[in-house]
Amino acid sequence: MRKILVASTNPGKLKELREMLAGGIEWVGLSDFPNVGEIEEDGKTFAENARKKAIGYAKATGLWTLADDSGLVVDALNGQPGVKSARFSGVKEANRGLIDHKNMAKVLKLLEGVPREKWTARFMCCLCLASPEKVLIETSGKLEGVIIDKPAGENGFGYDPIFFVPESNKTVAQMTSEEKNAISHRGNAIRSLRTYLEKIL
Repeated sequence: MRKILVASTNPGKLKELREMLAGGIEWVGLSDFPNVGEIEEDGKTFAENARKKAIGYAKATGLWTLADDSGLVVDALNGQPGVKSARFSGVKEANRGLIDHKNMAKVLKLLEGVPREKWTARFMCCLCLASPEKVLIETSGKLEGVIIDKPAGENGFGYDPIFFVPESNKTVAQMTSEEKNAISHRGNAIRSLRTYLEKIL
């Protein structure tokens, strides 16, 4: 069975990937490699960061590595938080839920005074699968929506509670994991990846 490292310590991401990419692969996370140093995400795009992480961790562990970089792009904020989505509020904190809360609060604060019809946004995700020698697959996906002024829903993570999808009439945090995976930016990127992955396994 092929063992693939997911370059993340985020349990939410690991769960989504396992649910959507099962079949004949043993998925492991960065928490299984406590001695591997963190690779800095200093790229200017989601694709650059995903590539850097995939190649770096593949070389460090000798395993095929799947890395994603994803985040929220808000039109009225010139594309912020973008590649800084996970650390937008600058809070250094072990509690992921608290960081998510502060990140959402910062986005809403910056949108104060902006007409509501301009609160359009999208979630973007770039995935890269690499071996220690080379990049094997790169895919991307997105989900269009609008920001709302009060968090709603208990599911998901990150900015899900303030990201409303008009077609579904729900925030991403109000969706079941099945509903979310069917339309999400990561879901779309993973479906593309799965097609290619089946060919090379």
